Amino acid sequence: MLKKSLAALAFSAALWSGTASAETISVFCAPTEFELCTNVANAWKEKTGNEAKINKMPALLDDAIPIYQQLLAAKSTDIDVLFLDVIWLGMFKNGLLDLKTVIPQADQDKHFASTLNAAKLDGHLIAMPAYMDVGLMFYRKDLLEKYGKQPPKTWDELAASAKEIQDKERAAGNAEMWGYAWQAKSYEGLTCDAIELVASNGGGTIIADDGKVTIDNPKAAEAIEKAKGWIGSISPEGTLNYDEEASRAVFESGNAVFHRNWPYVWGTSHKEGSAIVDKVGVMPLPVGAEGQKSSGCLGPMYYGVSKYSSKPDVAADFVNFITGPDMQKKRALQDAVNPSIPALYSDTEVLAKIPFLKDNQQAFADSAVRPSGYTGTSYNRVSQAFYRAVHDMLSGSGDIKAGLTSLAGRLEKLKESR
Repeated sequence: MLKKSLAALAFSAALWSGTASAETISVFCAPTEFELCTNVANAWKEKTGNEAKINKMPALLDDAIPIYQQLLAAKSTDIDVLFLDVIWLGMFKNGLLDLKTVIPQADQDKHFASTLNAAKLDGHLIAMPAYMDVGLMFYRKDLLEKYGKQPPKTWDELAASAKEIQDKERAAGNAEMWGYAWQAKSYEGLTCDAIELVASNGGGTIIADDGKVTIDNPKAAEAIEKAKGWIGSISPEGTLNYDEEASRAVFESGNAVFHRNWPYVWGTSHKEGSAIVDKVGVMPLPVGAEGQKSSGCLGPMYYGVSKYSSKPDVAADFVNFITGPDMQKKRALQDAVNPSIPALYSDTEVLAKIPFLKDNQQAFADSAVRPSGYTGTSYNRVSQAFYRAVHDMLSGSGDIKAGLTSLAGRLEKLKESR
């Protein structure tokens, strides 16, 4: 009799807590996020009684694109929550649930407007930011102090300081010193670097939100011409083959004054083996023209809900949970990943882990967005045409203005193949 009473009490408690009707959803997470996702799923289960089954994505995230395409084309209910790169949002927007009225407005408003707005396509909010990524400028604060220089506000100031410090360091015996290490290889990273230069000079972002191709303009030509002049002067010829890691190696070996890269370099530059531990400063990217924004390229990751989920409300609740302040703080403390929630930029624990956030909040707010929202499934072709053309301009002897006119013509055709 006592056993039956205890069983009845246990059942009543389960009903009261909601676990008797608990739901199970399926979630895609990046391999680098697997441990965190598992911990988040456990915390969410403890809070709601619902369970999230975590599926590890391929090591190369782009390999998930055909998997997503197949699942969404088949209107599969096998997956509920997807982990998404910002440049995939336009590609998958027709298969993602509109979260605008599902996730409370107060929770949406906690995120940087630039990051949230990148997920607002065709009047719908198709994903929530998991964390921030934006192009930043790293620099040798010890060398700037040595030569009495302030962190540069404009690209021209950067080039002048880079050349002066480079030349003086070489004269002092460091023949390997360069002024500026960045990425000009013919790949997606060059789209990021080039859009930063062009946007910060008032030249737009390749294709506007309304679909107008904007790249063929004097401000864009001026920015690319300026960058071309750096190669062989303050940047090595090898820059034309540098990606993030190759350029980072130059900086962390102690052989570059300035270095454009993503926020992760703060952590790597302070690891054992780096020649510049405690010598690194971080700042928003310079501007090209007065009155323009810093325009670091926006590169955040998101979570969205499949439109074909059989449990959309439960899945949306998990998305709001994993992208909320508590979980973003956990991610920041665990992996030094930058939150998309401005309030965390004054959190003492977060700043102890990532101290440069305190002075770089504006860089995250002023970021430039690649034209993936409008171009959708044609984004990869648009970006490829752009970075190949820019690479040719940086490495060749042709007229940059004519090159941009030709590029604009190709983009007009490519943008509509979406």
